[in-house]
Amino acid sequence: MRSPVAAVLTRDLALARGGGAGLGVVFFLIVVTLTPFAIGPDLALLRRIGPAILWLGALLATLLGLDRLLQADHEDGGLDLLHLAPASLGTLVAAKIFAHWLTTGLPLVLAAPLFGVMLDIASQGLGRVTIALLVGTPALACLGAVGAALTVGLRRGGLLVPVLILPLSIPVLIFGVAASGDGPEASGALMALAGLALGYAALGPFAAAGALKALRD
Repeated sequence: MRSPVAAVLTRDLALARGGGAGLGVVFFLIVVTLTPFAIGPDLALLRRIGPAILWLGALLATLLGLDRLLQADHEDGGLDLLHLAPASLGTLVAAKIFAHWLTTGLPLVLAAPLFGVMLDIASQGLGRVTIALLVGTPALACLGAVGAALTVGLRRGGLLVPVLILPLSIPVLIFGVAASGDGPEASGALMALAGLALGYAALGPFAAAGALKALRD
């Protein structure tokens, strides 16, 4: 028999494949495409602010689908099964976060170099942006799970998730953009970003599990 963690991971991956997992990448493309029209045909300016545009697009695209991360389980009774599973609730929530990142965050990381070419970012800059997104997007997924857990029992709770998550994601955005630049400070920013990601990965699933337990009580 499969473990509960593997079952949750497989189920969420299957649901994501049939539920429009590519919408985040499409939204990411729209943000990157529209920004040059707003700024104008200044390639030097686009090259300079390109990493920030990619990070803003990735952050906004990550917010898509967060309301469905736990809401579907709340509606069909899946959360009750998670509470009754032999594995800890925090571990199962971590599996759901990982599945969400695989279907939402990882495609953004893979698409970032291609979209960066549209902003005339140099090849070295594309590598730094990709690495920073690879490190930082799991932190955004963990933050999103906490927001989704806090609003899972509310009507129109999906509208509150961005309000809760965006202020908390500012440190990730700041260090992510700094790590995507050049200069000696980029490596330090990348280490700080990795520390934030590890901290959110360690605390986020269990904070979301605590919110789900409080909802059930």
